[in-house]
Amino acid sequence: MRRHLIRILLSLSLLIVFVLHSTSVIHIELLQRLENYTYDIRVRLTPLEDVDKRIVILDIDEHSLLHEGQWPWSRNKLAHMIDLLFDHYEIDVLGFDMVFAETDNSSGLPQLEQLAQKQLLHNSDYQQQLQLLRSELDYDQRFAESLANRRIVLGYYFDHDQRREKGGIGLLPTPILTSGSFNPEHINAAKAQAYTANLTGLQSAALTAGFFNASPLVDRDGVFRRISLLQNYDGNLYESLSLAVARLALRETSVKLKYEGESHALSLESILLGRHRIPADFNLGTLIPYRGKQGSFPYVSATELLKQTVPKELMQDAIVLLGTTAPGLMDLRTTPVQDLYPGVETHANLISGILDNRIKERPAYTIGLELVLLITLGLIMTFLLLKCSPIAAIFLYIGGMLICIGSNLYAWHYLNLVLPLASLLLMITLQFIFNMSYGYLIESRGKRLLAGLFGQYVPPELVAEMADKPDEYSLTGESREMTVLFSDVRGFTNMSEGLDPKQLTQLMNAFLTPMTSIIHQHRGTIDKYMGDAIMSFWGAPLPDANQAENALDAAIAMIDHLDDLNDEFAQKGWPAIDIGVGLNTGVMTVGNMGSKFRKAYTVMGDSVNLGSRLEGLTKEYGVKIIVSEFTKQHLDSAFHFRELDRVKVKGKDQSVAIFEPLGRLGQVAESELEQLLRYHEALQLYRDRQWDQATLAFEALNQSQPESLLFQLYLQRLEQFIEHPPESDWDGTFTFLTK
Repeated sequence: MRRHLIRILLSLSLLIVFVLHSTSVIHIELLQRLENYTYDIRVRLTPLEDVDKRIVILDIDEHSLLHEGQWPWSRNKLAHMIDLLFDHYEIDVLGFDMVFAETDNSSGLPQLEQLAQKQLLHNSDYQQQLQLLRSELDYDQRFAESLANRRIVLGYYFDHDQRREKGGIGLLPTPILTSGSFNPEHINAAKAQAYTANLTGLQSAALTAGFFNASPLVDRDGVFRRISLLQNYDGNLYESLSLAVARLALRETSVKLKYEGESHALSLESILLGRHRIPADFNLGTLIPYRGKQGSFPYVSATELLKQTVPKELMQDAIVLLGTTAPGLMDLRTTPVQDLYPGVETHANLISGILDNRIKERPAYTIGLELVLLITLGLIMTFLLLKCSPIAAIFLYIGGMLICIGSNLYAWHYLNLVLPLASLLLMITLQFIFNMSYGYLIESRGKRLLAGLFGQYVPPELVAEMADKPDEYSLTGESREMTVLFSDVRGFTNMSEGLDPKQLTQLMNAFLTPMTSIIHQHRGTIDKYMGDAIMSFWGAPLPDANQAENALDAAIAMIDHLDDLNDEFAQKGWPAIDIGVGLNTGVMTVGNMGSKFRKAYTVMGDSVNLGSRLEGLTKEYGVKIIVSEFTKQHLDSAFHFRELDRVKVKGKDQSVAIFEPLGRLGQVAESELEQLLRYHEALQLYRDRQWDQATLAFEALNQSQPESLLFQLYLQRLEQFIEHPPESDWDGTFTFLTK
């Protein structure tokens, strides 16, 4: 036994790691991802084959937008839809997966009122007709009247950004649980800082409303597995859209929190709706009981309902959720059953699960059960594998895996319990591999850990460099000078409306993959993808003495690659892509940031915000790339630049000079350099307030290059300044009031 002491200690150390993760002393991202992955597999393997006809999704789809016009539709049309649903189709409950926070002025009533108060103030006929038409043209009032005395749940959303000022837009519904009616020490509901709710008149007319954003409980991989049932705002608890709809459907007026234990509650166990029990965790969230892929509920196109071509028996006594699957309206989510899944159907799944008491749960005792199983199986593997032959070890390994999987699936299917699986399977597997190849995993542990931390952000070759000295790199936050790059696809919203979800996904993958590869080739770190936008940075985790040059080279390569990429897109019938890129260099904070629910290795600070603003300015000046004066300072010996302007961007008090890179020194044509000199002379005349001479200079430049938006922009400014000169202390800075 003594000769196996090191082996036993290392095996036990491996077991201790899993035990510490199970007890939340440490967090292993890989284990959490694998646990999520095994959960997703179980969801996909156990779909309900039938369609739940109790819940109908009234879909604002592409077909509806084509026939009824772009969203948002007038409240008058929505009121007519509500009347049809309740009076003709006799539905039971209606839920809105949307918010009505702004007044509907599409009828033209405000303009008519303005005429009545000014030009036609003394026109009695006009005043009389307007009085008769006022109620008919007040679409919000018409909509509010359609909401009254009907089982309707409006939607709204909470903002959890603690940097926001407390308060919100519109009127919140009455909280389902007020402060003092529950013990805040036994729950950890997501705390909202602000909200965007419905107009006061609409909310006052409706029975209630429910929030529809589940973002606080979205898993770190961005997959919607859980959803908030209750969230905290100003000490009160507000119900979700799903919970509110289910409550009205069950004719319940309140909810109740049920805890484990009696006089001293250990933890939240469930939320009760009368006889219906909804398993809930400490965060007042619950697992979404997905029935299957999209289409597990009947879909009715909104335009077909307005035409009254929908069979009445399909809608009668049904719970109806009004939402959208149109890609342009961006209510698509990543779920265990489908990568692009309508958000409204997630609510339908939860309502269905509540009605059937079919929601799976992770009770608090599963942590203790996982701990017992880990220790038991870990000790068995540690000591039995010492004496097993390779063949016996294989049988022991396979037997342990089958027992874990079989018992887990039994609890899943028959007891509605979600028991931990990935940690057990991985622990058994690692114990087996370790004992079969003693020392191999230990020697490469440092490289694997580093790859696990940074592999999703930086290219493999940088990880390889970092692996030589893994102790020098971590996710701990620090401040350092770095260069940030923002790129964004122009006209993406219009482009996405012309593609179905599958095509849009394929297009974005085909675009983001080569762009990411270019950034990696130039030693950049991917921060995040924001829809069609890319954010990356240079200078972390590896220091980079040539960070500004590498970043600009990457930006130029991205622009150059678009020609080849658009040729490929044209062959597939996809729209061409054009991007703008902004670069800024400065001191930034870099590290693993976020909440306890989700974190990312990212950069923050004023310098980052400036980079984002510069990307937005590319459209204003008609250029592909804009760099700040701070980035240019690092590149004067390598590149030619054209100064575009001196600007104050939104959120900044100090002005900054912005530049367009023209090319490397020695690679720019002489004619282009001559025109650059004439442009800078014209720019100086403009800043010296010599309006007439500057106008002549820019007109000459515009004639030589009429397609240049930059020259036209300055001619427009000069025209304005000639008529309305700026203040005497004007230094040539232009202030942008929007992002």
